[in-house]
Amino acid sequence: MSHENCLFCKIASGEIPSTKVHEDEEFLAFYDIRPAAQTHVLVIPRRHIATLSDCVESDAPLLGRMMVLAARLAEKLGCSYTGGETGFRTVINTGPGGGQEVYHLHAHLLAGPRPWLRMG
Repeated sequence: MSHENCLFCKIASGEIPSTKVHEDEEFLAFYDIRPAAQTHVLVIPRRHIATLSDCVESDAPLLGRMMVLAARLAEKLGCSYTGGETGFRTVINTGPGGGQEVYHLHAHLLAGPRPWLRMG
């Protein structure tokens, strides 16, 4: 899929609406339209990267900031790990064998009562 036809690029640009949880110059986080869990948020970089396999060494800082953002969003949404049975799951699906449906790098943030409908 070309960058111009990317669903998540269109969401990031505002061309397609979403229910945003976070927005800054580098990332956008929004609720999944087909939630698999009570809390199901997608965290995407604004820069188009098709898959995790397309990342290079210079993308490491971006990936680190993306994971830190996921943890801060879990706090904001009331599902961070605070001990006991609390917590959340982060998933990055890569390629068809990994269950990736939209070819724009994204992390799923999932939380809430299990079992979840799908794993992200």
